[in-house]
Amino acid sequence: VAIKQLNLQHQGCEDVLKEILVMKEYKNPNIVTYLESYLVNEDVLVVLEYMDGGSLADVVSMKRMAVGHIATVCRECLQGLAFLHANQVIHRDIKSDNILLGQDGSVKLADFGLCAPFSPEQSKRRSMVGTTCWMAPEVVRREPYGPKVDIWSLGIVGIEMAKGEAPYIRETSERANYLIGKQGVPDLHKLRLPSGLCEFLGCCLQMDVDRRGSAKELLQHPFLQSAEPLLSL
Repeated sequence: VAIKQLNLQHQGCEDVLKEILVMKEYKNPNIVTYLESYLVNEDVLVVLEYMDGGSLADVVSMKRMAVGHIATVCRECLQGLAFLHANQVIHRDIKSDNILLGQDGSVKLADFGLCAPFSPEQSKRRSMVGTTCWMAPEVVRREPYGPKVDIWSLGIVGIEMAKGEAPYIRETSERANYLIGKQGVPDLHKLRLPSGLCEFLGCCLQMDVDRRGSAKELLQHPFLQSAEPLLSL
C-alpha cells in the first residue's frame, strides 16, 4: 500500500474531507483505489493502493514516449475523466505527477486535493486553482469554467509525453499565466508532432471551450486507435 499524509492545519479540514470522500465514493479502474484512513493528531493518513510503476512524470523525465504509448495513457486518463465528469466532479490538477502507473500497465488518476463538484445549477466554477503550466486559459483569466479544464490539462500532458516538458515550464508563473491567457499553447505544428497526435491535441487544446472536446467525445477520436496494449507500457 501507499500512505498519503494530509495535515489538517495546513490543508484545512474541509479540503481533506473532500479529497477522501471523492476517492472513497468514486471507484473506477482509472482512479487510484482508496482503502482506509486514520486520524493521528493533526494528520490524516490516507491508505491507497500502491502503484509500483511510479508517476508519469518519472517516465517523461527519462525518455520521450512512443506515439502508441501516448495514445494508451490518453485513453486511460479520458476513461477516468469521463467517469468523474459524469459524476459531476472536476479534478482541476491533471498533470504528469498526478497520473500513476502500475507494472501491469494500469494508468490511474491520483491526488484529488483540488477537485470540485459541479452541477447543472452551478455548472461553472471561478476559483483559480491548479498548477500554472497545465491550467486552461479560462482558469488563468478567472472566467467561469467547467469540466473541460481537465481536457485542456490532459492536452498539456500529451505535449509533456511527446516533448519531455510542458509549454512555458521555463517561464515565471506570471509570464506563463500571461501567455496561456493570451495565446493558449504554442503552435502545435511547430512542435513537429506526428499528425494523429497533433490533431488529437488540437481537440484538447481549443481556446474556445465550446469547440474543445469532452472526455466522452475524445474517447471516440481516431488517434486512440493507435494505442498499444497496456502491458507494453
